[in-house]
Amino acid sequence: MLKDDVTLRVAREEDAGELLAIYAPYVEKTAVSFEYEAPTVEEFRGRICRIRKRYPYLVAEAGGEILGYAYASAFHERKAFDHAVEMSVYLREDRRRGGLGRRLYEALECILKEQNITDLCAWIAAPDGDDPYLTWDSIRFHERMGYETAGEFRRCGYKFHRWYHMRWMTKNIGGHLEQQPPVLPFAAIRERIEEKYGIS
Repeated sequence: MLKDDVTLRVAREEDAGELLAIYAPYVEKTAVSFEYEAPTVEEFRGRICRIRKRYPYLVAEAGGEILGYAYASAFHERKAFDHAVEMSVYLREDRRRGGLGRRLYEALECILKEQNITDLCAWIAAPDGDDPYLTWDSIRFHERMGYETAGEFRRCGYKFHRWYHMRWMTKNIGGHLEQQPPVLPFAAIRERIEEKYGIS
């Protein structure tokens, strides 16, 4: 279970090193990420800055240590896809299965609704069966969070001399209207979000 001292805040540029330390094992030891090599701190810092202009990028911390992070990013760059986002969450290895991922995702959902986002998408690697580099944990987590499978691309990812499937999972959080309100950039509503949800 989560302890009361866990707080959420918006990621900062200076968090890049700590966030990369959380992400790198997913690249180097698992098929959760399809990157072959972990990015540099400078590259990772650039990713944070680019994403944060349009979407929320949150970290969870306790006692001055970052325990995990989650963010939304563009589902596709074409304008018609503006109301859909891709979701990502990464936790420190010793902080999995304790409710931290749920807390981060629930906070993201609240913010994304404020931005007029309607659909959340997750692009998740799936093994054929038991696999030393990949479990079903991410798919099960998203199922618990209310996501449904929209489709699967078979054996489209190659890593560690193995072929992996990619599963699309989706969750609707807003109405689909003929006159759809425009998406508000995160930077434009950040002050209101911080005040309303206590996310600094």
